[in-house]
Amino acid sequence: MTSLTAPTDRFQLNVAIFLALALAATVGTALGFEHIGGYIPCKLCLGQRIPYYIGVPVLLLAAVSAGLRWPPALTRGLLLVGALLMVWSLFLGIRHSGVEWGWWAGPTDCGAVSGPADTGGKGVLDAIDAFVPPSCDKAALRVLGLSFAGWNAIASAIFAVIAFRGALARR
Repeated sequence: MTSLTAPTDRFQLNVAIFLALALAATVGTALGFEHIGGYIPCKLCLGQRIPYYIGVPVLLLAAVSAGLRWPPALTRGLLLVGALLMVWSLFLGIRHSGVEWGWWAGPTDCGAVSGPADTGGKGVLDAIDAFVPPSCDKAALRVLGLSFAGWNAIASAIFAVIAFRGALARR
């Protein structure tokens, strides 16, 4: 019997519920900083949220699967998907942190534009209020030396380990 087909128990249910709540709280915090705190996310910041948007419903489904005692392979498979989503999020967080620290270049279409602004056929005065997203290479805020991207990398690594443990642990 492989780990993915081993019977599940309350451990997988608890892991799935914890991760669903933790992922929702993490992305909710990012949304709070944006909508309440006024921190405007850059392109890479927005991309880092996608694994969380996918992961919360996947892990809620894993919790339902564990709670209703659906086939163990389904529950463990959903936890494994959650773990892989957090590995993807870890990659995105490290990538963005590296751009912020200047270790590698970010996307060319991220942030402030250089050269003359495209006014879309309107005059310069009409384009003054045009929204320019923040640059990906400047951290909006650092807490204990880490930006939001750095903290996302740490959280994603922790969540990935927990999800892998829930998916593969035999109890």
